[in-house]
Amino acid sequence: MAAPVARVTGAAAACLMLTSCYTLQAIPGGAAPTLGMSIAMDLNDAGRAALGGSMGPEILQVEGRLTRNDDDAYQVAVASIRLLRGGEQTWAGEKVSIRKEYVARLYEKHLSKGRTAAAAAVGVGVVAYFATKAIIGAGLGTDPEGKPPIDTAGHSLRRPVRP
Repeated sequence: MAAPVARVTGAAAACLMLTSCYTLQAIPGGAAPTLGMSIAMDLNDAGRAALGGSMGPEILQVEGRLTRNDDDAYQVAVASIRLLRGGEQTWAGEKVSIRKEYVARLYEKHLSKGRTAAAAAVGVGVVAYFATKAIIGAGLGTDPEGKPPIDTAGHSLRRPVRP
């Protein structure tokens, strides 16, 4: 029973770490993003209409790694797209060319030191909590003969396990 709980907790902690450690910072209008940079771009209405057939309708934002930056278009290895009505779709790095005229705002993905520290503290707390539960559940509070601890009146201090 403890192994599935530990796996689920570990997966949840990993998701928390991955999502909370980064922030998107707007790239100023005149600045050009560099190749290989993790970027996100908000699409305007013309971009949503033009890319709707190939990427899906109602795209709010495209996130990925910049693989090419031409005069009129960005080529992005898409990691995910966010939708207007909420929700997110994960992509596997498919390369998509997006005309610059379709981009309302461009962002660079940065590591957030504060969020990373907070997520690490939560992760350490979760691990410590479950490690403590595992130690108590393993019966490490027994004496060398395997008897449970007792109080001064001779009563067992261990709670009964319920199925």
